Amino acid sequence: MDADAAFTYNGGKVAPGERQNLRYAVSETYLGDPVRIPVTIVNGERPGPTVFLSAAAHGDELNGIEVVREVAFEWDLDDLAGTIVCLPVLNVPGFLTQQRYLPIYDRDLNRSFPGDPDSTSAKRMADAIFRNFIEPCDFGLDFHTSTRGRTNMLHVRADTDDNAVSRLAHAFGASVVIDGAGSDGTLRGEATRAGVPTVTVEMGQAHRFERGLIDDALDGVESVFAEYGLRDADRVRWPGWRTVVTEKTWLRADAGGMVDMHYDRGALVREGDRVCTITDPFKAEGTPVHAPFTGVLIGVLENPVVYPGNPICHVAELDAETAAIVARRQAGR
Repeated sequence: MDADAAFTYNGGKVAPGERQNLRYAVSETYLGDPVRIPVTIVNGERPGPTVFLSAAAHGDELNGIEVVREVAFEWDLDDLAGTIVCLPVLNVPGFLTQQRYLPIYDRDLNRSFPGDPDSTSAKRMADAIFRNFIEPCDFGLDFHTSTRGRTNMLHVRADTDDNAVSRLAHAFGASVVIDGAGSDGTLRGEATRAGVPTVTVEMGQAHRFERGLIDDALDGVESVFAEYGLRDADRVRWPGWRTVVTEKTWLRADAGGMVDMHYDRGALVREGDRVCTITDPFKAEGTPVHAPFTGVLIGVLENPVVYPGNPICHVAELDAETAAIVARRQAGR
């Protein structure tokens, strides 16, 4: 978008120095009533880039909602250089029913971008969001949590082969960056292909606000704004250690039963450590699950029951130098 121009969407515009809160219609209910998503657009008086912040593409993933709301309504944006497009709840039908997917035909909104105005209900909704509020931007942050029953440490998912995306991922300041282009139809993947570099920020679990993770993500947003000059800030943050993960492993259950996790999300595990134990109702026998290498637990099980083959935890390998740094930090040294 031209730095001096108003932000425009189908039905309105926001001039420099203005803020607008709107409920934008992206679909209709069975009764013909509009399905509307909340949008806040803040256009700074000073020229600068345009960034979107989005959350709840999966309707039960709540942490990102609070991140986007706090940026829009609790930050002092008087000195903003550029424009912020805040989209706290993309999947309104899923949010209202507290479901991951769109209740209509159980479709995944985050596999429906960039959308199609003549296709399925999910793709029509995705098209309205994408055309009006994603394509006009210069880059974006899309906030997610793990699915129900699991939890993630805060990390970024990004196609680091794309230099613009890599810059954005590193500016956010997370310790773990998972490299990859993402599945077809994801907001980050399709936005990036459309010339809007975008990363996914994963944080915590569904169905709740987790204050510590929300605060950490807000620090990441502030760091991004510093990198791109949207706000006056001291510096881009350094998380203390960082690894870019190209290979990761799901540890899966080899027995059915109840899981006793011995480590939390974000913990360092050494090769051979017993990460968890699966037991039967009588605790007569236990099936251990060992770490195949030294690494960090990106995500772990929260719902402690499994069938054989169910994923238990997500582990990313660390080199010896990084593992030593993580060990010292986790020991408080």
